[in-house]
Amino acid sequence: MSATSPHPTLPPGLTALSPGEEAVMRAFGRILLVLPRAMNADLEAEQRMSLSEYSVLRHLSESPHRRMRMSELAQACDMSLSGMTRLAAKLESSGFMKRVKCDEDARGWNAVLTDKGLDRLREAWPTHLRSVRRHIFDHLGDLDLEALAKTLGKIAGDA
Repeated sequence: MSATSPHPTLPPGLTALSPGEEAVMRAFGRILLVLPRAMNADLEAEQRMSLSEYSVLRHLSESPHRRMRMSELAQACDMSLSGMTRLAAKLESSGFMKRVKCDEDARGWNAVLTDKGLDRLREAWPTHLRSVRRHIFDHLGDLDLEALAKTLGKIAGDA
């Protein structure tokens, strides 16, 4: 059932979406599916690197001492801890990061970006930048980017 088609027993106070709202909802849902796939395809084709791998290296590069707890890195990359552990093992085997015991907590592990990993991130960055521009910013025209970022941040914070 479409969100624009009111159900005969619609609860009081709940309003069906307008056709314009329905169009936004459907387009937004489509973007959530196709945008990561397109950006991943660009990185895979040009860099033989997944968007998830790029995201891990980017987050580590932006962290103090290029280091993050594995659990925090997983959260930042929107991955499960087990998924992050598998990806970290792959990146570690390539020499792009290493895992070390946390000084503060003997049970925890930190992911640390290596110099080789930083070099790899720098190598892949132009491909990622071209992809972001082509798939996102080339379509936004004169939109108020500050307002858009604020609104998207509200949506993400509410989810």
